[in-house]
Amino acid sequence: MNFKYIFILAITVLFYTSCKKDLGNYSYSPPSVPVVEGVANVNFPALTGDTLVIKPKISLEDADPMKDLNFEWRIFVLEELKEIVYTGYPLKMLYGLGPGERAGTLVVTDKRNGLIYKFKFKVTGTTQFSTGSVVLSSDGGVTKLSFVKPDNTVLPNIYQNLNNLSLAGNPVQLYYSKPLPFQLLSKEEYWVLCNDEVKGSTIVDANTLLHKDNFKSQFFLPPAMVSPGYIEPVMGTISNGVINNKLYIGITSTAPFAPDYGKFANEQNGDYQLSSFFTHGSSFYFGFDKKAKAFVIFGGDGSYLGTTYLVKETSIFNPKSIGLQNLIFMKAGESGTSYAYFKEAEGNTYELKFSYKLTGTDKEIIPEHKRLFKGSSSVNADSKWVRNNLNVFYFSSNDKIWRYNPVNESLTELETSFSGKKVTMLKISADGNTLSAGVNGFVYTLDVTVGKNGNITNTISGIPGEPVDLVIR
Repeated sequence: MNFKYIFILAITVLFYTSCKKDLGNYSYSPPSVPVVEGVANVNFPALTGDTLVIKPKISLEDADPMKDLNFEWRIFVLEELKEIVYTGYPLKMLYGLGPGERAGTLVVTDKRNGLIYKFKFKVTGTTQFSTGSVVLSSDGGVTKLSFVKPDNTVLPNIYQNLNNLSLAGNPVQLYYSKPLPFQLLSKEEYWVLCNDEVKGSTIVDANTLLHKDNFKSQFFLPPAMVSPGYIEPVMGTISNGVINNKLYIGITSTAPFAPDYGKFANEQNGDYQLSSFFTHGSSFYFGFDKKAKAFVIFGGDGSYLGTTYLVKETSIFNPKSIGLQNLIFMKAGESGTSYAYFKEAEGNTYELKFSYKLTGTDKEIIPEHKRLFKGSSSVNADSKWVRNNLNVFYFSSNDKIWRYNPVNESLTELETSFSGKKVTMLKISADGNTLSAGVNGFVYTLDVTVGKNGNITNTISGIPGEPVDLVIR
């Protein structure tokens, strides 16, 4: 019996020492890892209606990646809250997920061992209308919307050709409502603003140029008639402006992707008739009341404050009773010196210089001068005006364009003349270096940088009728 126990103990000791001696003598060969190049953190452009191909470089040591790996491509469509899944290598698809940025994931599965590898990427969808220019024009009283490709190829009257619909008459502005980068799913639209009591204005999808709605849908309670004056962006899809001679402000109380975001509530109440030439400051609005013939102010929330401001000196002119009737151009800054131009019935054009302090408690307007505008004889009732950030002005006079610096009253005719064709549109770039001028059938780009006098650098031909407005994307 004792011999039996001794035998079992000996066998156990022998097994233990054998295992201990063998410890660490095993060799471990981990499986090869797939190497994927050219997809991680890459943003792939995709043209709607065209083929998207993503073909990263794949390698797998001691194995065949095409036999031993599975490929799954997941693209998230945020507005539908779902993933679109494609399989196989490479990814090859007819892109139809619409414009905008999409998050994607390439999932690679090693069939030899079941290990999964993920690579994040993005796809940004565009259309043929995502890059180029859109021109609003009036062709014998008929409103036309045309698209200009980057190579200057013109697709004339593209809105009617795509939609088989005509736009309203009397076009006044082409407004681009665009989302900011962080505002996913927010609207991207063109507003074709027309003074047409019957048809009204039109909202167009900015990426397809397809009809979306009547402009009245931009109001919670649309007025019986919508007569647009001028609308400007505050940020992205938020806008404010003058409609029916009243101030309207887009609401921001909902999420940026909500259908009501940016819509207009009621007009800002008050006994005033606001000119289209208004300024939105950081905490105020400033404009000209056509009814009272006075400069008026609004609070940062749009509340009408009228002429409840101080005036430093009324002997130059009285901002509360200017005595001039017809404001033809004003683009006041948030601070510093500003100018306003009035063309009166007797034919003279007058220049008012002023500054203001509207951000504090004691709001004040400071008149600085009132004088006959040096270029008065060249100003027409329908002259087009723009101003750069240095308070240098450009205005049209039939087929000519003039540059004016009010500091020294320098008045210079630009070198480009348009052979008797009347200038119907002026737009200036944000940096003030280029001027876009429209005449019947054409849009020209002029160089107005320092030392240049408006030489033509680009010509777009084939615009139907007289250009009214231009948006460059």
